Amino acid sequence: MSKPAIHFFTEDLSYTLKKKTLLKAWIKSVIEEEGYTLQELNFILCSDEYLLRINQQYLNHDTYTDVITFDNSEALKMIVGDIFISLERIQENAKEFKHTVADELCRVMAHGTLHLLGYKDKGKAAKTLMTEKEDYYLSTLKIQQG
Repeated sequence: MSKPAIHFFTEDLSYTLKKKTLLKAWIKSVIEEEGYTLQELNFILCSDEYLLRINQQYLNHDTYTDVITFDNSEALKMIVGDIFISLERIQENAKEFKHTVADELCRVMAHGTLHLLGYKDKGKAAKTLMTEKEDYYLSTLKIQQG
C-alpha cells in the first residue's frame, strides 16, 4: 500500500498555495480525529467555469458552486478522494463574508474533507453540524499557525 498523500493541483488557472506542509498536516489531523485513515486526497483549484462543467457533467446541476467532492474510496474508513474548489467562488465568498481568501479556502477544504468523512449539508440540522465541525477544525488550524 502506498504511503498516505495529500496533493494540491490547479486546473485552468495559476495560483500558488502557501503553507502546503501545514495544510497537509492539518487535513490529515482532521481525517484521523474523525477515525478515518488517509490514503490519497487531491485538492484541485480551478475556475468557476471549470467547476460548472464538472457540476453539469457529473452531478447534472447547472449551477456555480465553491466545492465538489468525489469519494473514490473502496474501503470503509479509508479516505481516497478528489476535492475540486473554485478559486473564483472562494474569492467572492471571502469578500462577501469578510474573510481572507486563505481563511475561506481553508473552510472549503475542511468542508470538502468533511463530506468524505460522511457529513452532509442538506437540511438544517446537517448543515448546522457541518458548520460546527468546520469551525472546530478551523480553530485547530489557527493553533497550528500560531
